[in-house]
Amino acid sequence: MIIILNFGSQYAHLISRRVRELGSYSEILPFNASLIEIKNNNPKGIILSGGPCCVNEKNAPSLSREIFNLGIPILGICYGQQIIAKKFGGKVETGEKREYGSETIDILNKSDLFEGLPRNQKVWFSHGDLITKISKDFKVLAKSKNSKYAVFAHKKKKIFGIQFHPEVTHTKYGIKILENFIYRICEEEKNWKMENIEKEIIGRIKERVEDEGVIIGVSGGIDSFVSATLLKKAIGKNLCAVFIDNGLLRNGEANEVISVFKKMKFKNFYVVDASRSFLKALKGVLDPERKRKIIGKEFIKFFEKTAKDIEKQKKIKFLAQGTIYPDRIESAQSSKNAVKIKSHHNVALPKKMKFQIIEPICDLYKDEVRALAKKLFLPNEIIGRHPFPGPGLAIRVIGEVTRERLVILRKADSIYISELKKEKLYDKIWQAFAVLLPVKSVGVMGDSRTYENIISLRAVTSIDGMTADWKDIPKLVLEKISNRIINEVKGVNRVLYDISQKPPATIEYE
Repeated sequence: MIIILNFGSQYAHLISRRVRELGSYSEILPFNASLIEIKNNNPKGIILSGGPCCVNEKNAPSLSREIFNLGIPILGICYGQQIIAKKFGGKVETGEKREYGSETIDILNKSDLFEGLPRNQKVWFSHGDLITKISKDFKVLAKSKNSKYAVFAHKKKKIFGIQFHPEVTHTKYGIKILENFIYRICEEEKNWKMENIEKEIIGRIKERVEDEGVIIGVSGGIDSFVSATLLKKAIGKNLCAVFIDNGLLRNGEANEVISVFKKMKFKNFYVVDASRSFLKALKGVLDPERKRKIIGKEFIKFFEKTAKDIEKQKKIKFLAQGTIYPDRIESAQSSKNAVKIKSHHNVALPKKMKFQIIEPICDLYKDEVRALAKKLFLPNEIIGRHPFPGPGLAIRVIGEVTRERLVILRKADSIYISELKKEKLYDKIWQAFAVLLPVKSVGVMGDSRTYENIISLRAVTSIDGMTADWKDIPKLVLEKISNRIINEVKGVNRVLYDISQKPPATIEYE
């Protein structure tokens, strides 16, 4: 395997995903993992992730110098490179100019790291600190306009440091650089195959659960559905699936969810209509974090009540969740030094429930979950459905969530999605949705002046949701969507199209 030591980077799991994409198993450990833990995993290579801190800060995350004496190849990325430089007596200082975004590096010395790659290549930087001195034990492999030590390597040991991020799609040959490190430098074997994942997950479920009862909350999204399906295959009738309709779903979605689960013959399937309670709890709430916490609290309340009713007939020991890697990243669960982007109410559930937690797909990314769903022969309407956030439309109605504002958004979103499907664009987009903004604008309809709502449309392309680019939808299609929304949705007089990338923006608005 390849181990990634996480220094709090939002991209640590993206590095892990790229390694697995290349066919090698990867596992993430905290930066302060013990040498014994690292050696017990018997890794072929170690990657030091980036991170938000400065290596010169008093309590900056660091690691034991002994890790460099294990004889295991090491690749430091961004902060990871700066850690290597400092540990070997180099200097890191705050740069006069930050490097953020696309830059060109010039390869100065040949190395297996750049085998088969051009001497000049576009890479993606994201740093403010700069290495200004390196130990005589190292040699420079590449430089950029502002970084004369953009890439370096130890003269005797297989230790490499790169200032840019090879894991992001913006680095043109980033995947090839990682591939060279894994297979040329670490001499790893290809051992990570999707066809083995289903069998391994089901085996782990059976071993842990045995004959005990498991309860899972399902939303109709692919994550919870795949988790429920794997559990059903592993433990059959001992699984209880609970669908709580929070009133924050898209147009007709609740009925679709119920229909699919019945079609898939889930024996113990429970439906709870809690829409009134959720809306009442959200009244007057504007802050997105408060929305998420309220929704999480309400979900737990109804879920616990339903679980107690079920336990009158069947003993439940485990709570299953459809948690995947990005949930953990953006909730800053992977490292205490990570910068928190937003909270996910499903990740907080273990603190509130008395059950033991089981997360069948917590090691998978969204594209891997989709690939697994195909192997499980799940319905196309589930596999092809765009990702939908746990808090639902509550974080797409920016500002206060009311029944009236939900009606406006549902109608606008339904028109948007139906037109994308009609134009055969839906399956070419990672995620598309409408957002109701918390402002109004002046308009003219007929001979009257209006002061009504604004809808923003979002559509992005991505592989795993960690980075994303906006989808270039044809102008005539956007015009048709805009006209339909303004003409058919009462209370809207303006439609916008969002062309922000992730990063720096996130895909969702809240």
